[in-house]
Amino acid sequence: MAPKTEDEIKAMRYGGKALAAILGDLAREVKPGVSTRALAEYVTAGLKTRGVQSAILGYEGFPSVLCVSVNEEVVHGIPSKNKIIRAGDVVSLDLGVSYKGLIVDGACSVFVGQRPSADTARLINGTREALAAGIQAIRGEGTPVGDVSQAIAKVLNRCKLGIVRDLVGHAVGHGIHEDPNIPNYGAAGTGPRLTAGMTVAIEPMATLGDWHVNILPDGWTVVTRDGTLAAHFEHTVLITETGAEILTTL
Repeated sequence: MAPKTEDEIKAMRYGGKALAAILGDLAREVKPGVSTRALAEYVTAGLKTRGVQSAILGYEGFPSVLCVSVNEEVVHGIPSKNKIIRAGDVVSLDLGVSYKGLIVDGACSVFVGQRPSADTARLINGTREALAAGIQAIRGEGTPVGDVSQAIAKVLNRCKLGIVRDLVGHAVGHGIHEDPNIPNYGAAGTGPRLTAGMTVAIEPMATLGDWHVNILPDGWTVVTRDGTLAAHFEHTVLITETGAEILTTL
């Protein structure tokens, strides 16, 4: 993957801030009684307001601007007017934004209600912490992908969470999924080395049970095989000489 030019980085910074604003506003719209399609419609309006485009609508046939995954759904849930959010749900929101042809990717998981159970809190907080640990493991130019993978896995294992292995982080920019892949498990010092100017999506996906997953008949929605809850957090970051700059934040 070639390093981004200054103009490309500038475009991704703009797209990243737009994504962060839309995703932050969207998370506050996740309430009991709201349909997942209504959330997608909210995103459509936000994209227009901020002058950016969806990076996932039509990607390999995906039918929406937003992935909304509820409870045992890990990723790639298709919004529907018939899927109504309820108190106690865990809702994962995954958004891809394109600006001037450059793509950024971000996701978060939201608990619907006042107070999650201890296990649900462990899932959400642990997956969020794993994202932060993975980003912190990037020391800049020359960091092996395995260093990031091990840092993520260390947190998820400490929190006794299942680490989804069939889905991974990845480079991003001109395409949604570019090389190299960045698994959420692995050994430090192994794998391709990250170089300054690369842009990558770090995205731990975890469960309260086993790591195995299935794909529903819609061809998109990935669910835990054992029916346990799942969570997903993601940031797009720019590799710098000495670390990483989070692009998908305000």
